[in-house]
Amino acid sequence: MGGAEGSTEQVVAFVRELIDRGRLRPGDRLPAERELATQIGVSRPSVRAGLHALAAMGVVRSRHGSGTYIPDGPPLLGSEPLSFLAALHGFTRDEMYEARRILETEAAGLAAERATSEHLATLAEEVAGLFANRDNPNQFLVHDINFHRAVADAARNAIVGALVGMVSALYYERRRETAARASDRDLRDAAEAHRRIYQSIRAREPEGARRAMNEHLLQAARYQAQGQAAPEPEKPEPRAPRRRSRTR
Repeated sequence: MGGAEGSTEQVVAFVRELIDRGRLRPGDRLPAERELATQIGVSRPSVRAGLHALAAMGVVRSRHGSGTYIPDGPPLLGSEPLSFLAALHGFTRDEMYEARRILETEAAGLAAERATSEHLATLAEEVAGLFANRDNPNQFLVHDINFHRAVADAARNAIVGALVGMVSALYYERRRETAARASDRDLRDAAEAHRRIYQSIRAREPEGARRAMNEHLLQAARYQAQGQAAPEPEKPEPRAPRRRSRTR
């Protein structure tokens, strides 16, 4: 391991140890760069590199003029790594919707069991936003994404919430380019589908919520496939393994 890389790993390991020992908790401020450099025994540029790596993982967040903190909100996974992998490996629309069904169908069932009154109020607001923006596809998409994230939050499982948030960000990145082509029928049906999901969650019907979410995502995948103008990315061809020359 090179010196610079090794120093970065030292910074990451040091912060991890502080978290494991309970000396850093959500909302806490990290020591200043100079203090961290002294405690760890690395240079300040190495500290900055380590903090950048931690920020990319969603572990820390910098506040201009204030310092670096452990985020005190729900855990977030950045969508950039998934976005790069999507570009590199050619994630298809079908794969994206399949992943969403795996995550979000069960999340809807958990939400029906665990949602608080605050969660229900948020879901109701997003449904109202969907119906109010049927003539504005881009704003409709924002409410769509927010609704699905709110369902995941209502499941009250931090891991599920983080994963749904990451996949939703990738979905938004792709969908916003084609949102304007959505027909009035598509938006009307989508708004109604979200309302059915919300009603099942509010009625505390886990199976109904799972069914409504699954049907909605299947329908959304069909509508997007019909209206998608751009071709699907092609899957990269697997490379043939290199033959090693034999030494005698």
